[in-house]
Amino acid sequence: MKATKAIMITLLSIAAVAMAYFCVVSVVTPIQFEEKRTAREVAVVKNLVNLRTAEVEFNRQNGRYMADADSLILFLKTATKKEVMKEGSLTDKQLEAGLTDPKAAKIIETAKKKALKKQDFASDTELYAYIWANDKDVIENGLSGFRRDTIESNLIQSLYKGEYNESNIDEIIYIPYTNKTKFEIEVNNNYTTSQGIRVPLFEARAPFDTYLGDLNQQELVNLIDKEKKLEHYTGLKVGSVEAPNNNAGNWE
Repeated sequence: MKATKAIMITLLSIAAVAMAYFCVVSVVTPIQFEEKRTAREVAVVKNLVNLRTAEVEFNRQNGRYMADADSLILFLKTATKKEVMKEGSLTDKQLEAGLTDPKAAKIIETAKKKALKKQDFASDTELYAYIWANDKDVIENGLSGFRRDTIESNLIQSLYKGEYNESNIDEIIYIPYTNKTKFEIEVNNNYTTSQGIRVPLFEARAPFDTYLGDLNQQELVNLIDKEKKLEHYTGLKVGSVEAPNNNAGNWE
């Protein structure tokens, strides 16, 4: 009897420990899953935003979106962006007198042409210094120090401000925490509104199972099931090929 009682106590102790273990696991596992999911989605969202930036610029220059990720990267590496270099601004008094930025820019441009007919200049800095100090129209209109030049700048530098260059810009087309899995990109360049206006659309997606696939499988199944029941996309995405949404992300 004593031996049987001892065995029963031992078995009950083991069961109690097992129950305690599974209780802890049932609480800790979802927490750990959510912590890892949150951390990973920061990186996924960053790439989706950068991908959106590239698509928007491609559309601005070409009037359509690009479905092929490699072609989009080639565009970033080879295209340029026209930007206006601004120096100086008009005063309230100048604006009240009817002077506008375009008018001021035209006066400056005329002055540059006149100066270049007279002599050569080693640089634009020298040219501007000359017309600001010597051109009658520039001086009379108070435009010394005013400059508006359209320049062709490096597209990657212009869009990403030093965060990327030609050697690492490819990173934006890959879903983080995967083995170089590319974002799913879909375009609809022929979408037409009810008013008959063509509005190109694009969508970039990262399914949950791509960047969370190596985490707890039951938690992943639960997450996907939950989003499906809510009729949400099961992952992160930006844009829509079904209707214009200002290229918003589904986390925004």
